[in-house]
Amino acid sequence: MKFIIALLIAGVSLVTYWCNRQENEFTGETQHVDMTVEQEIALGLQAAPQMASQYGGLHADREAAAEIKRIGQQLVNSSGAGNTPYQFDFHLLADENTVNAFALPGGQIFITAGLLKRLSSEAQVAGVLGHEIGHVVARHSAQQLAKAKLTQGLTGAAAIAIYDPENPASQSGAVAAAMVGKLLNMRYGRNDELESDRLAVRLTGKSGYDPRAMTEVMRVLEQASGGASGPEFTQTHPNPGNRIAEIERAIQQEYPNGLPAGLIE
Repeated sequence: MKFIIALLIAGVSLVTYWCNRQENEFTGETQHVDMTVEQEIALGLQAAPQMASQYGGLHADREAAAEIKRIGQQLVNSSGAGNTPYQFDFHLLADENTVNAFALPGGQIFITAGLLKRLSSEAQVAGVLGHEIGHVVARHSAQQLAKAKLTQGLTGAAAIAIYDPENPASQSGAVAAAMVGKLLNMRYGRNDELESDRLAVRLTGKSGYDPRAMTEVMRVLEQASGGASGPEFTQTHPNPGNRIAEIERAIQQEYPNGLPAGLIE
């Protein structure tokens, strides 16, 4: 009986995941997502205050915060991201120690003061914000939620099939199944990061910023990690040093005849 229940759970999880398909108008990709754009926007707006509070709230420097909004909106308005239904807004967080930037579903984008103070040019700031815009327009959060539901269903089915109440050692099999699921979702996260890097190259270039500044951002992040980031396989984000080659490849593909003159560095 437990194997039948496990098969039913696994089957429902797979069918639900594969049947929920939508075409992304910005990237042209067919994606497995099970929420609407309106739901993404509402989710991001709901989560924004709580996420900001985890980093000390919004920064008191109104001039710096306004500059972040200006650069972000320039990226949105000049790159085609403004033609999407997402409600982009850009926020400077008060945390001076944490080096981080992130995007919530629907267009709420944050950068910490700890990262901003390490950046030395407007183009570097644009590279960071462009990367986060890439996460939004590529619907990575919606994809992650769909994949997490699929993984949860499959690992739950595996745990039911493996567990034997008369054999306590079978619990280790269930734990192993859960760990595999976690590592699979981490792999999805790394692929999303690389796609956002490629989208940021397009977004920054179309907005008049030099996309090569993104390689400098990677060096900043690598330095901030102190070289103690651990094996790449167990990380959500790819190693910053390894991302440089991918960014350079994306620049070559986007601009095979060379970058245009007059870009903001």
